[in-house]
Amino acid sequence: MTSSISIEMVILLAALLFALGIVGVIIRKNIIFMLISVEIMLNASGLAFVAAGSRWVQPDGQVMFIFILAMAAAEVSVGLALILQIYHQHKSLDIDKLKEMKG
Repeated sequence: MTSSISIEMVILLAALLFALGIVGVIIRKNIIFMLISVEIMLNASGLAFVAAGSRWVQPDGQVMFIFILAMAAAEVSVGLALILQIYHQHKSLDIDKLKEMKG
């Protein structure tokens, strides 16, 4: 089966999504949006792995994407637990208001 989308376009899309994720982590002040931005970055890297695996006709990219999905699920579960604890203690998710968590 031939693909009508070139690998360069898919890699460009993955790079764009990864850049948007980085911008989201840097700009956003809310912890939930930062977590969502990290998820976007993980999915962008997974897309790049799948595209590379498709290019070289190897299943390695899909295997790496499954690992990324498992890691993302673990990251979300731990992240949401931390967010709940932070909100329970500080009644805010604004990262600037949480400066008192320093050492």
